[in-house]
Amino acid sequence: MHGKLRPVHRYDPARQKLALGLAFLAGAVDATGFLATGGYFASFMSGNTTRLGVDLATTASAILLPLAIIGSFVSGVVMGAIVAGRWPAYRKRALLLGVSALLGVGALAHFLGSTFGFLLPAACAMGLANNVFSKDGEVTVGVTYMTGALVRFGQGIAAQLTGRSAQGMRGYGLLWLALALGACGGGWVYAHNAVIAPPLLCALAVLLFSSSWLIERTGPIDMETAQP
Repeated sequence: MHGKLRPVHRYDPARQKLALGLAFLAGAVDATGFLATGGYFASFMSGNTTRLGVDLATTASAILLPLAIIGSFVSGVVMGAIVAGRWPAYRKRALLLGVSALLGVGALAHFLGSTFGFLLPAACAMGLANNVFSKDGEVTVGVTYMTGALVRFGQGIAAQLTGRSAQGMRGYGLLWLALALGACGGGWVYAHNAVIAPPLLCALAVLLFSSSWLIERTGPIDMETAQP
């Protein structure tokens, strides 16, 4: 999947900001879920897979939780891909409306005392979010995972050090930074006031939905700019 990633800087500024906002949201959701559940993630499925393996090796009865989270995330990806494929002209607003609704459900569950009731819909929401930037069924900008972005960022540094062009690697460092800042912000809010953290995530998702609605009103289909 990482091989299909498109240089972030080739999108127009509004879409670049939306991608950074989504990465920030993913970091905040992940940090909130991690603190709320004591070590499980809403979007970092590599981490949950590791937890699954560790639980299977040590406490087999505990594997249902990471399996449920991974299943919820994959369900979100499947639903998001169907929506993106059928309604490409307004997939961003449709998907982000779904993300907002799911995070709202998670916020309500958390308010009622269910931390995993928060994490499961949040994981589904992050699965949906991965389809916001996609083309022909392939993710073009990964907004909830940063391994590919960091690889591209590192390749860009290597290109500069060896005198080669690094234009195609621009923007990936900012994506990682946005996710890291989101994790920092989400973790700080949850540590200081766990009650308001999930509703704030929902509010941020609503803000991103509003931005996507404005973006798709002016240009419904993603177009690359002429930048190299």
